[in-house]
Amino acid sequence: MLRNSPPQPRGGGSSPGAHLARRTVLAGGLGLATAATLAACGVGGGGSSASSNSLTVLVEAGGHGQLQPIADQFQTDTGTAVSFVELPYDGLYNRLSSELNGNAVSFDVAALDAIWLSAFRGALVPLDDLFTDEVKSDLFPSLVEEAAPDGTFIGMPAWTNAEILYYRTDLLEDPAHQASFAQAYGYDLVPPTTWQQYRDVAEYFSETADGGLYGTDVKGAVETEWLATLAQTGERTLVVDTDGTVSLGNENSLAALDFYTSLLPYAPSGAAQLDWAGAQNLFNQGQLALMRFWAHGYRQVPEDSPVAGHVGVAPMIGGAAGPAGVPGAWYLSIAKGSRKQDKARAFIQYAYDHNGLSIDTSLGLAARISALEARQDEAGFEHFGPLLETLNAPATLPRPTLPQWQEIVDTVLIPMIQKAMEPDADNAELLNEARKGVENIVG
Repeated sequence: MLRNSPPQPRGGGSSPGAHLARRTVLAGGLGLATAATLAACGVGGGGSSASSNSLTVLVEAGGHGQLQPIADQFQTDTGTAVSFVELPYDGLYNRLSSELNGNAVSFDVAALDAIWLSAFRGALVPLDDLFTDEVKSDLFPSLVEEAAPDGTFIGMPAWTNAEILYYRTDLLEDPAHQASFAQAYGYDLVPPTTWQQYRDVAEYFSETADGGLYGTDVKGAVETEWLATLAQTGERTLVVDTDGTVSLGNENSLAALDFYTSLLPYAPSGAAQLDWAGAQNLFNQGQLALMRFWAHGYRQVPEDSPVAGHVGVAPMIGGAAGPAGVPGAWYLSIAKGSRKQDKARAFIQYAYDHNGLSIDTSLGLAARISALEARQDEAGFEHFGPLLETLNAPATLPRPTLPQWQEIVDTVLIPMIQKAMEPDADNAELLNEARKGVENIVG
């Protein structure tokens, strides 16, 4: 499954949505064991596939489904077969680390989570020639930025994601609720666009709806939703800049953490341990009126869910800077150790040219603006409009392009968010402590 665009958050769950973007375990021993096991099965150790009419692509399991239609058409059109080596998220990172930092690679192309590009950039082939002005104009600005962590393009976006707003249409469009809400809050009950509206709607349904329904969720076991909240303030440095400047502790970071934790009274208990899979389950079980979640989850509501047919979507909510999200993108990169760099480059160009083929898959994501726009008016793809608007929002920012980013997430950001959910937490002090922690990591 794919992570943090989302991630499979720590703490589990088996939903495909739980894997789109970020959680990495830097366990070198496990990586070596994984590589050795795969080598014993005939797919490791001796460089990329020897057949002149084939390519080997290393991919996380959920990403295989995204790329298979493209690979099938590529073989039909060019005669070059594409074979996939699938690994779980953590195993994929370990395999990449072992081989890209070693003397030989067993693959030609790899699908990389955005946060890995900076860590492996020295072992990846530059792709500057593929990023023409026309290509860049059809990609979201944040993805173009992510693809070149040090100014050189080393990954072509294959698919992306972002959190958008989910809401219960049977609740927000109910005339009785509309009248009651308008009387209590002085404005119409509509899908919220601002922090204040979001908090009002969450409060209303927590206090007036039947038992078992909460206004929203608050996720403590993941960091991306708080990062999106930080971007909504207008902050241009998401935690730390490439020069080591840390924004934690400033006015924007405090506003973001204060808003994030202000929703706790309207959320289920246990928020500190809630991850993507848990939140998705709560919404699909009918326990949440509102949820901020990755766009692909719109097509994953089970047919027998009590909310099936009653799910509305809208762009991500906004703070002072308007709506903003954090992309969960994956990139196709070429290993410098591949003996088939020309064919690999041709496949990556083909994947860009035929990016729309990925939409009719289980995750149903793409990276090109035109591919999403072409389908946004079709029934079942109502989430594409909000996704486009969120990813194109001026305040939307990618995650920092630092090799230490995952360490910062695991040892500083998530602990900070979880501590902020404790009674009588001092958010300002927690942010200052976190700033020192990040500064220690980046040196």
